[in-house]
Amino acid sequence: MIKAPKIRIFVLTGLALLGTFSLAAFLWLASGSTARSQEAFTPEEKKELGEFVREYLIRNPKVIVEAIQELRRRQAAATQARVGDTIAAMSNEVFASESSPVGGNPDGDVTLVEFFDYNCPYCRAVKPTVFEVLKSDGKLRFVYKEFPILGESSVFAAKAALAANRRSQDLYEELHNRLLDAKGRLTEESVLAVAADIGLDVARLRKDMEDPAIQTEIDRNKALAQRLGITGTPAFVVGREVLSGAQSGPTLRQAIRRVREQG
Repeated sequence: MIKAPKIRIFVLTGLALLGTFSLAAFLWLASGSTARSQEAFTPEEKKELGEFVREYLIRNPKVIVEAIQELRRRQAAATQARVGDTIAAMSNEVFASESSPVGGNPDGDVTLVEFFDYNCPYCRAVKPTVFEVLKSDGKLRFVYKEFPILGESSVFAAKAALAANRRSQDLYEELHNRLLDAKGRLTEESVLAVAADIGLDVARLRKDMEDPAIQTEIDRNKALAQRLGITGTPAFVVGREVLSGAQSGPTLRQAIRRVREQG
């Protein structure tokens, strides 16, 4: 038998915790994980309390679901906080690297960063959304992070784009947009055909692509992505947040608005 007032008080406390702090808190106390709880209850009492908890959960399985959801929410919040700290610590590399192409308003009050791969279908799909967000927000600065993760043709395309940026920002953006508009997987031939079509000197472009500084920029972006927990494309960074995947216009605008409101 469970001794009366001690175990009843504990059970009532546990039930209160179920309503206030979720199942996880109750199980933490019930497990005897603290020195106080281990000293307060005998093995028999702990066994009976465990049976009580088991019976309660069987009768109320939704509590488990709620606890799991709460745990995931807290884990996501903790992860986002760690990422936010990393972004703050690497702010110059994320938002102000001189080797990364810049679009939108170069003097904008908020910077939106995108990590992308030209062969990524989701990057292609989100391109119109990014264009509309930039078009509608004259105070938005945009940083392009070449992040080729889908094979050698992606690396070739990224190098071509960065080489085009040496000629001018306009040529970079035109090549960038045309490559994202491409149908099917890019090849060296198709990338160079687009470059020639927009007026780039292909021979000079090839030479510029061989500059070690361009590979260094790609390597730096990959290392930065790893630090930020970015494993796929597209991924956006704004303020202290990383938004993974193809985002909607309202989602991007809301994130930009949060940064402005925070000053």
